[in-house]
Amino acid sequence: MDKPRIAIVGAGAVGAYAGSYMAQAGHDVTFIDPWPEHVEAMRSKGLTIQHLKDVPEFTVPVKALHLTELQGLAKEKPVDIAFVCMKSYDTAWATTMIAQYLSPGGYIVSLQNCINEETIAGIVGWGRVLGGIASLITVELSAPGLVKRAAGKSGSKHTVYRVGEPHGRISPRAEYITSLVALSDSALTTNNLWGERWSKLVANVMGNGIAAATGMVAKDATADDAIRAFAARLGSEAIRVGQALGYDLEEILHLDAEIIAKAGEGDAEARKAYDEQRLADTQGASGGAHRASMGQDMMKGRRTEIEFLNGFVVDKGKGVGIEAPANAALTEIVKRVERGDAKPSPDLIRGLRLN
Repeated sequence: MDKPRIAIVGAGAVGAYAGSYMAQAGHDVTFIDPWPEHVEAMRSKGLTIQHLKDVPEFTVPVKALHLTELQGLAKEKPVDIAFVCMKSYDTAWATTMIAQYLSPGGYIVSLQNCINEETIAGIVGWGRVLGGIASLITVELSAPGLVKRAAGKSGSKHTVYRVGEPHGRISPRAEYITSLVALSDSALTTNNLWGERWSKLVANVMGNGIAAATGMVAKDATADDAIRAFAARLGSEAIRVGQALGYDLEEILHLDAEIIAKAGEGDAEARKAYDEQRLADTQGASGGAHRASMGQDMMKGRRTEIEFLNGFVVDKGKGVGIEAPANAALTEIVKRVERGDAKPSPDLIRGLRLN
C-alpha cells in the first residue's frame, strides 16, 4: 500500500520542524508556504534543522510549493493528510485552499497554537478534522530553509505532541498522526483533545502576549517578579474560563492547573509553589532563552495572534459570565505595540493597575 500523501500548509517553525522528520523518514510530504524566499531555499538547499543541544544538525531535501503554484496539485495524486500550520487568522482561507485537493477520505490536522478546529470543521465538516498540539516545542524559523529549536529533544521528560479526535475516541487515524509527529519528538494520542487544547492555550496566554508586549525572552520575563505575577493572573483567568466551559485541564507549564489558578488569585501557598516551579524552569539547559512565537512575530513586523489567544479568553469568558481583565488589558497593550503606538517594554505591564 502506498504511503499517504501529506501536505504541510504553512511551513513555518512547527510545520517545517515536524514535516522535516516525516520527509527524512521517507514519507511523501509537500511543503506549501507563502514566503517566496523560504520556498526557494527549501527547493535549492532543503530544510535544515538545528537544536540547542544533543541533536546533530541535519538537512533533508524536500518538495516545496509557493501558494501561487498550488493549483498544480489538480494534476497530481490527491492529498490524504493536510497539516494546517498557519496563523489562526489565516486558518479559514488556508483550509478552503487545500480542501479542494483532498482525497475522498482525506482529512485536516490543525497543528496550531490556538483553537481553530471549529473554523476548519465549518469548511470541511467535523468528520475530516483532527487536532494536534505541540507543547513547549520552542522552535523558530530563523532564516529561509532554517529552523532552530532552543532545546534538545524532550523525550520522556515531557510529551511534546498530543493528537486527538474532536469526539474524544481513540481512532486509527489519530494514532497514525501520532506516529508521524513522533518522528520528531515524544507524542501521545489523547481522548481529551479539548482539555489538551485549552491547557495549551493557557500556556500560550501566559507567555506569548508578554513576549510581544515587553520584547523579553521567556527566561527574563519569568525572572521578573511583577511580570511573573501578571502571567499567573493571565493563566488564572484562562483556567477559570476553561473550567466553566467544562474542560478537563491537563498539566500546564509543569504545574497542576489549580495551582496556577490559585496563584493568580492571590493564594500565598499556591503562589509559592508557582514561583518555585517557574523559576526552576529557567535553570534548565535552554533556560527559557527562546522568544515566544508572538514575540518573534512582533520583532519581524508581522501581525500577532493576540485576538486568538488572550482576546479569545476574554470573549469566551463573557459567554460563561467570567471577566478576564488581565487578558483584556494585555490584548490592548499588544495591539498598541502592533500599531506602533507604543514600543515593547516591560513597563507596559509593570505599570498596570488591575482590580
